Amino acid sequence: MEPQRLQKVLAAAGVGSRRVCDELIAQGRVTVNGDVAILGARVDPQTAVIHVDGTRIPTRAEHVVLALNKPRGVASAMSDSKGLPCVGDYVAERAERVFHVGRLDVDTEGLLLLTNDGDLANRIAHPSHGVAKKYVATVSGRVDARVRTRLRKPVMLDDGPVTVEACRIVDVSDERSVVEVTLHEGRNRIVRRLFEALGHPVQRLVRVQVGPVRLGRLPVGATREVTGQELQRLYTEVGL
Repeated sequence: MEPQRLQKVLAAAGVGSRRVCDELIAQGRVTVNGDVAILGARVDPQTAVIHVDGTRIPTRAEHVVLALNKPRGVASAMSDSKGLPCVGDYVAERAERVFHVGRLDVDTEGLLLLTNDGDLANRIAHPSHGVAKKYVATVSGRVDARVRTRLRKPVMLDDGPVTVEACRIVDVSDERSVVEVTLHEGRNRIVRRLFEALGHPVQRLVRVQVGPVRLGRLPVGATREVTGQELQRLYTEVGL
């Protein structure tokens, strides 16, 4: 691809009009590959690493990030040799060849990201980048302040300790409780094993957020493209 004027690339990425982008460049708020950009600069949108006020601006048009509200009973796989339901079924009509970022176990519902950007996927999934993942768990029994206090310290599991960044009790009764927890890791069935260790087996588990991307009101089984500031924040959070 031929180099393009920087303001045109920024405008195409949704930063603002070309006039606004010119002003951002003139104010020294835009960097390209770590250097402050100048008016009239030309860049290759396929290779340039562009930031505005420290926020990464993705410019490769062929890259796509999707949010899927994975239904319960669907495997986190792009295909299944036995014909069982899998996330690949929900993106089969798309032109891009995307793949899921990390996994949700078959019985867990909610937000699963898919992309064709391998660098982004690796950084979201790798624990060293500490991308927060928020879940809403419906568990057996009454979760009280003592359980919340215990979650302020690491909980030891058979494969090592797990640390909860945040915990909020949403609803509670003698029979069941609804608890929102945020973690920075994604070990296999980590939330289910955490509550099992606390004596409150999970009845239902929904992931509602990955980094800055929220599930929101996305219907079960539906997908949407992650775009704009939400996409920019995601790239920035993983250091791309």
